[in-house]
Amino acid sequence: MKATRDAAGPATGAPRPRDARVRLAPPREPRIAVVIPGYRAADTVAEVIAAIPPLVWRVYVVDDGCPQGTGDRAEGVDDRVRVLRNPRNLGVGGATKRGYAEALRDGADVVVKLDADGQMDPAFIPRLVAPLLAGRADYAKGNRFAPLHRTPRGAPPAESRPMPPVRRLGNNVLSFLHKGVTGYWGIVDPTNGYTAIHRAALESIDPARVADCYFFETDILFHLNLADAVVHDVPLPARYSGEVSSLSVRRFLVRFPLLAASRFLRRVGVKYFLQDFNVASLQLLLGLPLVLAGACFGFYRWMAALESGVANTAGTVMFAALPIILGFQLLLSALTYDVMHTPRVPLSARGEDGG
Repeated sequence: MKATRDAAGPATGAPRPRDARVRLAPPREPRIAVVIPGYRAADTVAEVIAAIPPLVWRVYVVDDGCPQGTGDRAEGVDDRVRVLRNPRNLGVGGATKRGYAEALRDGADVVVKLDADGQMDPAFIPRLVAPLLAGRADYAKGNRFAPLHRTPRGAPPAESRPMPPVRRLGNNVLSFLHKGVTGYWGIVDPTNGYTAIHRAALESIDPARVADCYFFETDILFHLNLADAVVHDVPLPARYSGEVSSLSVRRFLVRFPLLAASRFLRRVGVKYFLQDFNVASLQLLLGLPLVLAGACFGFYRWMAALESGVANTAGTVMFAALPIILGFQLLLSALTYDVMHTPRVPLSARGEDGG
């Protein structure tokens, strides 16, 4: 009897040819890109590029309208370098976002932000990207306050001066404020610009909404929290050799509180009233009015007592104090909820699981 044939293949019962087996292509190495925003860094950018380790696939140097020609100094230093030029200065955020866009367009999987002034040691790039490559985080940032347990091979000894005490104190104060703004209560040193971001995290946010100015590091953490991205701290040292910051203290003191307050209110509104409504939402709805009502009533009775010269009774005082105490407890419970519910499952892992 002849073997039957179907329309799509060889005779039924005939052995399958060897070349018909499905051959899976071996997984490629992850593409790690580095973005270097460059402004007034012509004297240091070449040295920074030369120290970038071989695991980096491509380097994007963004000349942010630099009058010193930082982009010109970067050309020809390494075959991996691509120089991008902004016709005018956009700030560290604007330059970094330009590099992010080019890296994504070229197919990068992880993008590291590295400053051009030499304060960030490129030898620590493997340590910085490790949580992302292992699928434990979407965004990793340096932490200059955590102790280093091991120095990577090829890294120079810690010969440069540590962070100046005044700068360290200011960073500690800002760290607490940034935690409330961004929602990442477990991280330290949030203004650290030595960062690495996964492609999935970059694609989950709208870069056009992220600030271009010095607020960039805080603002990108804020947007990542809205997207439920996982952020890890990585102990990394910084090198200080007397560099002068270009940040205007006066402008910072005026603009930062406004930017921080707007991001905090927006995060609370989105996370607890638009994306979800949970026990913390109810605590906020009850706690804030109680505190305000008690404070307003207490102030009114205090002013009335001053005008009349008659002291308020204990019952009147308690009538003002009790809403404040109860409302404060509710707000404290909402804060505890916010601290305990930081994102824990990386966006890249959720994408692979189809979640």
